[in-house]
Amino acid sequence: MRAVVLALTVALVASQQINLVPEFALDKTYVYKYEALLLGGLPQEGLARAGIKVSSKVHLSAVTENTFLMKLMDPLLHEYAGIWPKDPFVPATKLTSALAAQLQIPIKFEYANGVVGKVFAPAGVSPTVLNLHRGILNILQLNLKKTQNIYELQEAGVQGVCRTHYVISEDTKANHIIVTKSKDLSHCQERIIKDVGLAYTEKCAECTERVKSLIETASYNYIMKPAAAGVLIAEATVEEVHQFSPFNEIHGAAQMEAKQTLAFVEIEKTPVVPIKADYLARGSLQYEFATELLQTPIQLTKISDAPAQIIEVLKHLVANNVAMVHDDAPLKFVQLIQLLRVATLENIEAIWAQFKDKPVYRRWLLDALPAVGTPVIVKFIKEKFLASELTIPEFIQALVVALQMVTADLDTIQLTASLAMHEKIATIPALREVVMLGYGSMIAKHCVAVPTCPAELLRPIHEIAAEAISKNNIPEITLALKVLGNAGHPASLKPIMKLLPGLRTAATSLPLRVQVDAILALRNIAKKEPKLVQPVALQLILDRALHQEARMVACIVLFEAKPSVALVSSLAGALKTETNMHVASFAYSHIKSLTRITAPDMAAVAGAANVAIKLMSRKLDRLSLRFSRALQRDFYHTPLMIGAAGSAYMINDAATILPRAVVAKARAYLAGAAADVLEIGVRTEGIQEALLKSPAADESVDRITKVKRTLRAIATGPKPRELLKGALKALQEGIAFQYAKPLLAAEVRRILPTAVGVPMELSLYTAAVATASLNVKATITPPLPEEIETMTLEQLKRTDIQLQAEARPSVALQTFAVMGVNTALIQAAVMARGKIHTIAPGKVAARADILKGNYKVEALPVEVPEHIAAVSFETLAVVRNIEDPTSERIVPLVPELSLQNPQTSYVGDSSSEIPDETPVRAAAPFHKTLCLAVPYIEIKGCIEVHSHNAAFIRNSPLFYIIGQHSARAAVSRAEGPAVERLELEVQVGPKAAERLLKQISLIDEETPEGKAFLLKLREILETEDKNVPVSSESSSSSSSRIISSSSSSMSSSRMTEYLAPHGTSKAKSSGSAASSFEALQKQAKFLGNALPPVFAVIARAVRVDHKLLGYQLAAYFDKPTARVQLVISSIAENDNLKICADGALLSKHKVTAKVAWGPECQQYAVTAKAEAGVLGEFPAARLELEWERLPVIVTTYAKKLSKHIPMAALQAGFKFERATNSEKEIELTAALPTQRSLNVIARIPEMTLSRMAIPLPVAVPINPDGTLSIHIDEDILSWIQKHIKEE
Repeated sequence: MRAVVLALTVALVASQQINLVPEFALDKTYVYKYEALLLGGLPQEGLARAGIKVSSKVHLSAVTENTFLMKLMDPLLHEYAGIWPKDPFVPATKLTSALAAQLQIPIKFEYANGVVGKVFAPAGVSPTVLNLHRGILNILQLNLKKTQNIYELQEAGVQGVCRTHYVISEDTKANHIIVTKSKDLSHCQERIIKDVGLAYTEKCAECTERVKSLIETASYNYIMKPAAAGVLIAEATVEEVHQFSPFNEIHGAAQMEAKQTLAFVEIEKTPVVPIKADYLARGSLQYEFATELLQTPIQLTKISDAPAQIIEVLKHLVANNVAMVHDDAPLKFVQLIQLLRVATLENIEAIWAQFKDKPVYRRWLLDALPAVGTPVIVKFIKEKFLASELTIPEFIQALVVALQMVTADLDTIQLTASLAMHEKIATIPALREVVMLGYGSMIAKHCVAVPTCPAELLRPIHEIAAEAISKNNIPEITLALKVLGNAGHPASLKPIMKLLPGLRTAATSLPLRVQVDAILALRNIAKKEPKLVQPVALQLILDRALHQEARMVACIVLFEAKPSVALVSSLAGALKTETNMHVASFAYSHIKSLTRITAPDMAAVAGAANVAIKLMSRKLDRLSLRFSRALQRDFYHTPLMIGAAGSAYMINDAATILPRAVVAKARAYLAGAAADVLEIGVRTEGIQEALLKSPAADESVDRITKVKRTLRAIATGPKPRELLKGALKALQEGIAFQYAKPLLAAEVRRILPTAVGVPMELSLYTAAVATASLNVKATITPPLPEEIETMTLEQLKRTDIQLQAEARPSVALQTFAVMGVNTALIQAAVMARGKIHTIAPGKVAARADILKGNYKVEALPVEVPEHIAAVSFETLAVVRNIEDPTSERIVPLVPELSLQNPQTSYVGDSSSEIPDETPVRAAAPFHKTLCLAVPYIEIKGCIEVHSHNAAFIRNSPLFYIIGQHSARAAVSRAEGPAVERLELEVQVGPKAAERLLKQISLIDEETPEGKAFLLKLREILETEDKNVPVSSESSSSSSSRIISSSSSSMSSSRMTEYLAPHGTSKAKSSGSAASSFEALQKQAKFLGNALPPVFAVIARAVRVDHKLLGYQLAAYFDKPTARVQLVISSIAENDNLKICADGALLSKHKVTAKVAWGPECQQYAVTAKAEAGVLGEFPAARLELEWERLPVIVTTYAKKLSKHIPMAALQAGFKFERATNSEKEIELTAALPTQRSLNVIARIPEMTLSRMAIPLPVAVPINPDGTLSIHIDEDILSWIQKHIKEE
């Protein structure tokens, strides 16, 4: 042991004697061979990758003791897009030649004790080229300690100041020192990174505790040889990996791999000579962002004349998106945005002046400019509005999108503030509100990027709030609160507190809505400073002097602040004595719903809720829906790191018709980030006031009647009539327009430097363009009067309107997910590209003859493209450079039928490896076409599906996704006679019979023809029954025992108790033989024999061969017997298929209906009977379903379903017992002990189900005698009767 200690001591002393500072002598030039490689793709061999390679000689020489020159000699750039590792790198000759002059300019840098200081270069060296030099200097960055062999520190590098671990060892035999350092790029004091489009997302730290979507690490290995005054770096190798997956990395991940080697070659005497130019200070070793911020990674455009290129792309978009959207329109729209980003304000002004008077060009520009997201655009929009060159709708749309896209720096915030305070904006309240809310959102975005953002940014809003409070200006107070809520800055807590109810006496006199807005303004502050907001919110909830709505809103704020177990338990304890049932119900339902939350960021709250719910009364669980409620549901799948959550809050009030407020919110989780996708809130107090204060409402009637009369007054008032007249006038003149709407739906980017000095990017782009062309022409007989305002309602009723319309809506959408190198000079990336292209042309003709009661709609043939819908998704490796656009190479990430490396190929689960000697061949692509022809109308639809993925390598979600997938849908004519048109005609009134294309008749069973038909049908059915296979399945005895032991039978007297409607005996004594349904049917089998149809509906296909195909419906109504009959029949020749529905209101308490179908409505039949009356002491209703024969498919699925009924019934709280009930009958009896509870008994074949005292969410308006207390509006009844009787 002593010998070991002695040896270690000697080694340590020896190492301390060596100066570990890298030596570059003043009179020598050190020559190194340098090679850097940056590749992106999946780590498995046999798949495609994309990347670049830089090779060069590096000359280093000292100018002074701490100042050095570095020059690249013979630099060469290579690009790669191919199957790794068999395909070679390709020299980027033209790009190398274009950059050769820059690359060979020497740069100057400070270097002392192994640490790189300032970097100097002439102005002619671009940031991109200088970053390549920084990649080499990064290798020379060495913080070597003499007294420690293993240590950790935060070290500056190209990527920032990050945690670095050093291990120093000595190889005495080889006489060299080995230094290993590793960097954890996920833990940096200062990380060089740029995020775009992520301002409204939140980092879910809890989501990435166990699994991560992005892992970054770097390893450096040095071999050093002792020199005269230090050490000589003989060889250095760097390996850096950036691994990303939208799912858990254990399921596979794409990665960017950077490798560098710097090997010593020789020492020369010729020094490196700087060029004759001023060497300017260009920062430090840290990466400098260049033009990649303006460069989209999905296409590479050489910008030589931005204004001319903008006009060229704009004209292309206008010309190629007229009748139908162009397939590549979204990509062109993104290109237009990129060109506008590099344009100056003067360029944009000139383009606007050229096209502002051309409506189509103007619309495209106003859709593209806001998406540019630069301060120049915000300034442009502001100036054009103030100059009255933009309408208010154009200004609002442009400004909202621009503020969403622009980077929120101090200059942009100041620009927005000046716009919000402008006198022209102040004169339009709605517009001012939009600008002010945008101002608050800009501050919130800035504070995400700069957590130490100053409270001074909110000073104008604080001053507005203070002034509004002093003047008691309620609208201004509300607006200020909303702005402060959007900003969410903790400095706003004090001004908001002045307006919170209960905490300040001045706030108590404010309207309830202001109090609620003040509480809601705390929500975003709670995300940053939850400890400040939690006690305030709890105090508001527990203050019983406050309005219940304010207390419930405070409950929402409290739980969004993620309270601790102690706080939630305190709330639960206080609610035990709560007297306000709305507050109790809301808080209880909120806490209960939180117990089921699975999202990682809410895990602590869910745990607290599970503790608190045990302290609360279970009686609160039985409160009905008329009390306020909160509901939260979510789904989170940890292995895939995806999830969604939804919450809904309904705040009720006993004194209002509608809920006072309804709020719903949706939240999404993906790859360790969370975002509130959508939030909708509605307050109904204004609606209720309008309804109740309407002149049509009479103060002497009840509240519901007031609302009904007001709505009817609105529907029949002068304004709707004027709108109808205006629409008719426009139709008569004809409508023809073509419209295109582009949208940049998503632009999410993360740009970060690699060790090589080249930036890598993770990005998601989604762009869409929708176009629509519409032509409408109407013929109105008699023509409308010249002064349409004089037209009366009676004249309108006598008008015959014929309408023809043709529309061709189409949509093209493209989405790109990119990982790779993105610069203005070269792009090399792996990319997932999805495309959707749809077109749905249609042509219809319609006619409305109001006087004759005839309405017809025709679908006419229209020319359709080869595919009406196409969806594709593919993963690619792409490389392109700006100097040689024609050399772009695109390689599928998964090659078809390619030979895979057996050592990295997997089948099935990742744990099962393929033996080394067995080569794995990619599975053949899946390709299938499915076609279906629609009979009669001779239309054929086909779907073609193609898929090829990498699941043969590994059975995980990522490998199922990568590859090529596509689906296309086509519609074409099938074989057979062509269809001229499809018709749907409705005839109301006595002329309905004339419109029927085929006489309707039903066979009478008593006639000889009827008996013969029934005999023949019976023979056919008996033959079918013999051919149907009979399978007997017995349930397991164990499951029967389980069901029997957990079910209890109801008393037989309860089961057989009969519904006894009041007045039944009187009805029997005074009624005729026709009081039963069967008697009514015997009296008149078919109402059409004695009565004309009330209305008729004919749906048919008109073919060139004039063959009748389609169906017709006739409706008959016999008022004396209150009987309705519907008959649907085929109009085809020799087709006697019919559907008959026959129903009658037998009494105030009883309705019966029969539905039969098949040949002459004789094959299948179901009878339904519904009764209302009294069961024992309670109002009740009973529904019976009886059948003689049903289709085999119905009985088959019913038997399968019946096996699951017992367990489902028990889980739903029903009692279950086996019973010998009728095999062809279902009976459901429901009784109402109270208006808010229900007793149910259900008898179905082989079993009986029951449940007592089921709570109802709303009161049922039923009288003690079983009749419903619902009054049908007499005006509605008279309107229906008028149209039925009208001739």
